[in-house]
Amino acid sequence: MKGLPLNAQLTSLGGSFLEETTTSPDYKLYKLNGLIPMRPGLIRVVDGGAAITLEVWQLPIENYGTFISGVHAPLGFGTLMLVDGRTVNGFLCEHYATLNATDITHSGGWRKYLKQIAEG
Repeated sequence: MKGLPLNAQLTSLGGSFLEETTTSPDYKLYKLNGLIPMRPGLIRVVDGGAAITLEVWQLPIENYGTFISGVHAPLGFGTLMLVDGRTVNGFLCEHYATLNATDITHSGGWRKYLKQIAEG
């Protein structure tokens, strides 16, 4: 996400910000444990989900492999459903990592969660 610690991994490969939007209301968001810097984990669910704010970025196709090779489990890539019905490739989390993580779905997004914890 723009301005966050790992954003340079995307911008250094020619990534460009397109828009901020939300997922369809079928997702849960978690603060994953044991990752530095802190990272969120997004999973699609059948029940109990919410719309989660996210950023859509464009990356030159010739740099896609380089980018995803730097992403390690429990994070990976898959198809995300946006609130307007579009689909995009994006970060998803393997379910096992959410079993000992903090459910932050109520925050509505990672940036919102970071703001909440900064404000105490």
